[in-house]
Amino acid sequence: MALVKTPSTLVHSQPALDDAEVARIRNDFPVLETTVHGKPLVYLDSGATSQHPRTVLEAEQEFYEHRNAAVHRGAHELAVRATDAYEDARVSVAQFVGASPDEIVWTSNATEAINLVAYALGTATAWAERGRGGDSMRALALGPGDEIVVTELEHHANLIPWQELAFRTGATLRWIPVDDDGRLRMDEAERLIGPRTRVLAFAHASNVLGSVAPVEELVALARRVGALTVLDACQSAPHMPLDLKALDVDFAAFSGHKMLAPTGIGALYGRRELLDALPPFLVGGSMITTVTMERAEYLPAPQRFEAGTQRISQAVAFAAAVDYLSQIGVERVHAWEAGLGARLAEGVAGIQGVRLLGPQPGEEWHGSGRIGLTAFDVEGVHAHDVGQYLDNAGIAVRVGHHCAQPLHRRLGLTASTRASAYLYTTTAEVEAFLGALGEVRGYFGVAR
Repeated sequence: MALVKTPSTLVHSQPALDDAEVARIRNDFPVLETTVHGKPLVYLDSGATSQHPRTVLEAEQEFYEHRNAAVHRGAHELAVRATDAYEDARVSVAQFVGASPDEIVWTSNATEAINLVAYALGTATAWAERGRGGDSMRALALGPGDEIVVTELEHHANLIPWQELAFRTGATLRWIPVDDDGRLRMDEAERLIGPRTRVLAFAHASNVLGSVAPVEELVALARRVGALTVLDACQSAPHMPLDLKALDVDFAAFSGHKMLAPTGIGALYGRRELLDALPPFLVGGSMITTVTMERAEYLPAPQRFEAGTQRISQAVAFAAAVDYLSQIGVERVHAWEAGLGARLAEGVAGIQGVRLLGPQPGEEWHGSGRIGLTAFDVEGVHAHDVGQYLDNAGIAVRVGHHCAQPLHRRLGLTASTRASAYLYTTTAEVEAFLGALGEVRGYFGVAR
């Protein structure tokens, strides 16, 4: 799988991250100084939402203090400064993922980004039925006999929009199954992705298993039949070098709040020609060229999909977040987290009565190791009780089905506990977590 960064962001000369540098990095994150239940916070829930360095917090505050105005609307100097900041942020985020600025659409989060694509494809079907948009719209339209393919690994945000698109258009939703361990069945992928496939949507990295998808193989299968590819990059963009052009996907979605940025901001990447061909998702001001009482004409992408007052300060802070990651070096972050993920997997798998989900220690699925994330099931103890015990020890983890009910059901579970690391996680914190996890079954009286 290609994990290639653009030359401008490659870091060749910096040494690997170590605990000493991570300790210095932690000083940039005010919330990590927090105590919970009288104990220092051990934050192992970055897979759900990350924490923010001061530079990100300051970037948003600086915008409001010195440049706050509506973008793309005013001719006065403050509006020009606000618009410049907003569009400069688009350039920064685009460079971070190997895209062109006009291929990045601001959204509220990755969920909205995926819904944007699914809804726009449904609208293309309606437009084509009414003779609007010509051949380009007919090429995007779906109908009975067409198929949308996802995987059994998907977060609900990359499953339900496609269920609804299938319902609206009469297309059929199919999915690539996983085996008993959760590994994607690539033999089934080759069988399922065929001439009727119009869309293939899949996660780059599983938010439950920590496994990395065989992107090149899946994209090649889709290209063979002319299907569109939609990549959920929520668990990859924050943690590994990412070049969406090199991965050759048509669309990709990622969220700012998982990569040091505020909540309320995400991005959709789309090939320029596809974004310009898609009908809009939301309509109103700022995304039109001409409006009469009968109809409207729409701007090219990305403004085509950015109706109304935009997430201006959040976009500025998003740019500060990717700048922070770039300065540290995404390759270094990825290597550090890979080491933490390996230790988490080894430690969890070594505790009696605890079932590690996903790749086992030393395993590589589809030619890739795991990201710095582990989910597990503690025999005889509900995931919520595990989470409560760890929380009392000052350790924050995620519990539940992690918005992936079908995958949990396939693995014979209703819920699991998940620990997820990031660039500010220390090896001492991982060891503290493993020590506390080893006490859980004894505390609840189920240890043998």
